[in-house]
Amino acid sequence: MILNLCFLSINAQNKPDSAKIISYEEQVTLRINFDTNAEDFIANYNSDAGNFQTRLAINNKIRTSFSVDYKIISAALSFAPDFFPGNNDNSLKGKSSYTDFKFRFFPGQFIQSFNYRNVKRFYVDNMNDFLPDWRKGIDPYFQFPDLRIQTFGGSTSYVFNKDFSLKSIYYQREWQKESSGSLIPVLEYDVSYFTNKTDGLKDKEQQFNIGLNLGYHYNWVIAKKINFAPYIFTGIGGKWSSYQSHLPDGKKSDPEKNKYIIGKFGTGIHLGYNSAKFLFGAKLNVTSAYYKQDSTSEVTNNNVFGLLYFGYRFPPPKVLKRNYDKIQKKIPVL
Repeated sequence: MILNLCFLSINAQNKPDSAKIISYEEQVTLRINFDTNAEDFIANYNSDAGNFQTRLAINNKIRTSFSVDYKIISAALSFAPDFFPGNNDNSLKGKSSYTDFKFRFFPGQFIQSFNYRNVKRFYVDNMNDFLPDWRKGIDPYFQFPDLRIQTFGGSTSYVFNKDFSLKSIYYQREWQKESSGSLIPVLEYDVSYFTNKTDGLKDKEQQFNIGLNLGYHYNWVIAKKINFAPYIFTGIGGKWSSYQSHLPDGKKSDPEKNKYIIGKFGTGIHLGYNSAKFLFGAKLNVTSAYYKQDSTSEVTNNNVFGLLYFGYRFPPPKVLKRNYDKIQKKIPVL
């Protein structure tokens, strides 16, 4: 509903190497990622007068992530520095902010992740649909400086083929020595809080999403240290939303509750290089989620991004290994 209002208002290894997979979990792996964060929200409205579309985006096109992996520990922090081109066009698009924090765990053939994301300040990307004489790079965009989205979420994945290493593609914790693929179901869940101010009055919306995706990943080892990994997935899920606004008289409106069926689709490719110490690679991913709000409107959330990563592995400092071992004695699951 808040999005509607905006639209309308304008090596050592932790375990012995197997015959097909090398593990680097006893090493510390540091990575830096650079990706083009092109997430947007699109609303389409159909009427007798034709089709109407509004697209909201954030003024952060290049995102930086730092991650560390050691044994069961896997964490990443993402943000969007102002000094990158595409992140600092504040005079025309407004100043957006983006932060994303992730934790990951790897029990057996499961991969469990948790994340928190905070995005604030959006602008209308398709200005020419509203103002035909609008000039890109000269005229300012319609902005929503108080629109903020906070998301708490997670995912649970299971790799059916034990000879296939999803960790080697996404986290570089392992290296798969022979080509192989696997079906991978993923259960995703999150709760998001949308807040916005219009004429000094605050609107709030809460959304809960849950979905099940089924994908196929293939890791093609084209050389001893180089792999190429395509994937594709499709999924279905549900969205439950509750919207409430503050009225001019100081009261709150009655909650407006809705539920939707969501369809998802995605595909991507990965190309990587791996050695005992150095690693780097590139990825391209495309995902799309779609649901109908009513008989005349629909919402599409598209995410298209490319990613470059560079990493380095090294033995853990003695102080890290000593303290981790002490904690592990008290918490065996670590």
